[in-house]
Amino acid sequence: MKVSTLRTPTVFGLTLAACLVLGACAPNRMHDSLSPEAAISTSFYQTKTPYQPRQNPETYEKAPPGFTPVFTELVARHGSRGLTSPKYDLALFNMWLEAKKENALTALGQSLGADLERVTRGNALLGYGVAGISKPGYGNLTQMGIAEHTGLAERMVRRLPTLFSRASAEGSKESRSIVVINSGEARARESGEFFTASLIRNAPAFANAVLKPPAPGPYPVAKPVVQPVGSNRFLGYFQALKPDTDEVTDPKDPLYPAYQAGKRYQDYIKSAAFVAAQDSVKNNPSSRKAAREALSALFAPAFLDKLDSGAVRFANTGGGKFTSNDGKLTITVSGDGKSVIKNSVEAAAMLYELYINTPSMKTEIPVDFNRYIQPDVARQLEQITDGQNFFLQGPGTVESKGVSVEIARHLLDDFFNEVDRIAKGDRSRAATLRFAHAETIIPFVAILGIKGYDVPLPVSVPYSHSSSTWRGKEVAPMAANIQWDVLANNENRLVVRMLHNEKETDFKPQC
Repeated sequence: MKVSTLRTPTVFGLTLAACLVLGACAPNRMHDSLSPEAAISTSFYQTKTPYQPRQNPETYEKAPPGFTPVFTELVARHGSRGLTSPKYDLALFNMWLEAKKENALTALGQSLGADLERVTRGNALLGYGVAGISKPGYGNLTQMGIAEHTGLAERMVRRLPTLFSRASAEGSKESRSIVVINSGEARARESGEFFTASLIRNAPAFANAVLKPPAPGPYPVAKPVVQPVGSNRFLGYFQALKPDTDEVTDPKDPLYPAYQAGKRYQDYIKSAAFVAAQDSVKNNPSSRKAAREALSALFAPAFLDKLDSGAVRFANTGGGKFTSNDGKLTITVSGDGKSVIKNSVEAAAMLYELYINTPSMKTEIPVDFNRYIQPDVARQLEQITDGQNFFLQGPGTVESKGVSVEIARHLLDDFFNEVDRIAKGDRSRAATLRFAHAETIIPFVAILGIKGYDVPLPVSVPYSHSSSTWRGKEVAPMAANIQWDVLANNENRLVVRMLHNEKETDFKPQC
């Protein structure tokens, strides 16, 4: 991947020696003995893995003498959430109903139907009665997701106590602000709000310092669509920029390159080459074997044979009404019929999606999908999902020339621009906080060149856990984050520490 366009350290006064002291550039640093690493390695929840910081802050390298924190910036995925919409649960429930009618369920499979109904009910009412959740239903943060961002903010303040002190808040000339930006999606916006509330509880001097900048635009110029204050789709939702809300037509507009990168990406994921890369992960003998092994614990072989022959298919139709325990809220769930099970690989993928989502909903849903998928099978299904995300949002193929990564270029520039601001002596901001999605974090990690997560594969090499070190649970678990701490000395020389999921992380050698 071409990286020469990255700014060099001299732009903001970095020195190699200072980087080495902070741990931003030092090679071969290992923290694998820490318990969070071990916990991640033994789970099979892919990017739905509940968040854990990957390093004990007490082991962070000390700043060079004379350097103190003057600024920090972050981009974070939203916290643990429920299902985004009634897809997997309804499609699988319809498959289960047909199998029940045909007497094609195993003893374990008999219990699946009730658990699927619990999943649908839990997601339909998710967030009801929770302060800070604007509208109950699918896609909301869970209690675990709220706790993840609450804890992330607490640890930021503890890591940088002098930055969040009263003296820093007041500044030498004027009060300092905390800029908060979100993707425009509710779960990202509310993650930011829970994070900010926690930060202020731990740094009360910044209670009146939160600044939500106006959204870019409005775009398109010919027919503007005003976006909410604090939202920025170009920074947090760049994988899904749309002509009717985001189109930038003027080549002189600073956001024109970002919009064009988004267009190229969307063309890419519709291309034959992308479809072939996805198929290489899904439609191969090992994937089909893993799928049948998972489903055979629940459904009779003859029923699965009929599914794989194309004789039957199932979609996320139907739904129902669900009422809260206090009787005050009733929500109607209705599937759109667009999520279709045509074979055992697709059925197993949907079962796996529920398996990886329910750990985030331990407080809300009393179900355990671990009994439906054994660890060896879960490992194989995780590899399939890893491969799909590797091509969809990650490094992709050599032949795709970084199109799935370049969509994060505007976010990278924004990170550098914030450091440039500090280098020029502008201390009006103490922090810039951005809240987004896995689709934001995954390409950003790749464009940063974080070792192990940035290497594309040739088309001739299928993705597997043997051919690539890329793992979704390490790159972008729930509440995944990249943080840059900027420290300065009296001469305004700067050093930068990068944390990936709160683990000290090397900048690429070219930086």
